[in-house]
Amino acid sequence: MEKSKFRKELEKFAYDRGAHLFGIADVRDIKKEFHFLDEILKDLDYAISIGLRLSGPILEEIADSPTKIYYHHYRQANMALDQIAFRITGFIQSKGYRALPVPASQILDWEKQNAHLSHKEIARLAGLGFIGRNNLLVNPKFGSRIRLVSIFTDMPLEIDMPLEIDCGDCRACIEVCPAGAIKENKEDFDHMRCYEKLREFRRKKIVDQFICGVCVKACKGQETCKKIQ
Repeated sequence: MEKSKFRKELEKFAYDRGAHLFGIADVRDIKKEFHFLDEILKDLDYAISIGLRLSGPILEEIADSPTKIYYHHYRQANMALDQIAFRITGFIQSKGYRALPVPASQILDWEKQNAHLSHKEIARLAGLGFIGRNNLLVNPKFGSRIRLVSIFTDMPLEIDMPLEIDCGDCRACIEVCPAGAIKENKEDFDHMRCYEKLREFRRKKIVDQFICGVCVKACKGQETCKKIQ
């Protein structure tokens, strides 16, 4: 009963502050994959996943490379997520529990594309979507047109379960990827080709961060997602 009560309180708290997606995962089995000291994560067995939907018109302006306005929008979305996570952390701590907010976009190694953790994997476990051919989280309603943040906590919470769906017959991201990094099987995604294209965008001064947005624009979710048989 307490788990359900806390969950409802947190969900309302998040949506009241602008969140579009909310889910909770049990992360005990994947803690070893996170780049934190073991003692820091001790007893922080739950992860709250929060998502914000990106602007459709801003994404529609993208052709084969990121735009200046997308770069600004991307950064603003990350800042908004970090603010929501910061406030949720305060709310949890006011209830006598511990909380650790993880930045929405803080890469430790761009070449290896490593961060403190995978927000998309947390979101997948929290039932917010699945990992698509584009190597991003795909939400059934919003596709990959979202940004994510995660908060660890020891507050007892009612968890969600992963969704049993996939990309189905949709290959929109394969057709438009400027790097040719997206393949038929998601396991074959070419991280290095993607990274090299991001470096090219930055080298040409198109944007000042390693972002693209082309496959994000292409992935609209909804009717294209398919239940796994």
